[in-house]
Amino acid sequence: MATKRKPKSLPLSAAGPAPAAKGSYAFISLGCPKNLVDSERMLGKLAQDGYTLQPDADGADVVVINTCGFIEPARQESLGVIREMLALKKAGRVGSVVVAGCMAERQREVLLENVPEVDQIVGVFGREEIAEVVDRAVAHVTEQRSVFRPAPVRALEDTARLRITPRHYAYLKISEGCDRLCTYCAIPKMRGKHVTKPIEEVLKEARELVADGVRELIIVAQDTTYYGFDLYGRSRLADLLKELETVDGLEWIRILYVYPEHVSDELLDTLAGAKKIIPYLDMPLQHINDRVLRRMVRRVDRDATEKLLARMRKALPKLALRTTFIVGFPGETEAEYEELKQFVREQKFERAGVFPYSLEPDTPAEKLDGHMPEEVKQARVAGIMEVQQQVAFDWAGQQIGGELTVIIDGPDPEFASHSRGRTYADSPDIDCEVRVKGKNLRPGDFVTVKVTAADGYDLTGRAVGPTW
Repeated sequence: MATKRKPKSLPLSAAGPAPAAKGSYAFISLGCPKNLVDSERMLGKLAQDGYTLQPDADGADVVVINTCGFIEPARQESLGVIREMLALKKAGRVGSVVVAGCMAERQREVLLENVPEVDQIVGVFGREEIAEVVDRAVAHVTEQRSVFRPAPVRALEDTARLRITPRHYAYLKISEGCDRLCTYCAIPKMRGKHVTKPIEEVLKEARELVADGVRELIIVAQDTTYYGFDLYGRSRLADLLKELETVDGLEWIRILYVYPEHVSDELLDTLAGAKKIIPYLDMPLQHINDRVLRRMVRRVDRDATEKLLARMRKALPKLALRTTFIVGFPGETEAEYEELKQFVREQKFERAGVFPYSLEPDTPAEKLDGHMPEEVKQARVAGIMEVQQQVAFDWAGQQIGGELTVIIDGPDPEFASHSRGRTYADSPDIDCEVRVKGKNLRPGDFVTVKVTAADGYDLTGRAVGPTW
């Protein structure tokens, strides 16, 4: 669904003399956390330029939609939101519509042909010019209706963001782009080659976020373990994490989008000895059969993956591991699918998502033989998820009677005197929740919770200690 949330606060670095007031705008951010960081940067630029944000589109001078273009369902969602806003424009309830982000980048040649009523489009790397783009949209300038810039040779900085996330957590993007050649993926075409954000710039952004109230920092990139190769000649994720551990005010550091090829002993040792880096890793594996992995060009095989998982479990006994799989990849046989299902059953991943293969135009997988009907792919998703559901339910049941640290996200909308929060095993929006009974719990509080029950994937408990 479209996120239509009002940002919570303006970072300190974006403060200063108020600019002259311009028009009003609404902002809709779609897609992944990396796209959300881009949205927050654009929100900050518009605020600094004098535009006034309003919580919904009705009555806005302009609506900016930061789209997702990753797979066809995401593009259809983005297109649906665009058409919804254009209908408001036609009805006179919205002044102009600006389309930004990944779908704009990917479909730059045809987007204005498909939705000619859009006033302006701006690609991924044109985000720094969003204020000028909105100026043209508000003024109904028709001479220049699109802005596309080449992928940068240096990572764009993400300071002065107007954040969409709750005040107590934020996403921190440490690099941009991807050098992988996975045959199913179009991200390199949209986001360009991998470029590392220098360590000192990442630390600057982290300190700015902490000054704005962040207590949980979530590290994101297309491939976090590739951090540093282009800039420093080797992976420096472990070095970066050690530096982030020194940032006063942080309680949790969470790492997403780890690639198995570059999970080194140095990185595992850093995680094992850390005080703020929680034992949670998001590592998309996509498949386990060697032939399918070769067709995906994943550069790993089953043997290396299983050895890595064993090393990770040994180094981090409390590790909560999230992964994702693609089923129905072109040519995947029934036996290869069953191999993946058994692998999921054996490995007992604490968190996992399963997705049907999405045929993406202009990717190498488009030309592979063995594309299968959608109903077959959906049946395979259901089969894996049935196995994974039992694994997740078992893990939740094993927590009953124990105590876990929980970060509070807000009040429980269903039960008075209860709050909703997350354990170290739960990333916002994609994982599970804990219903906590306790008094005077506020968003951003950490509290020790005695787990009293499991409700499917989620947990229930009561606060048993003071907050911090």
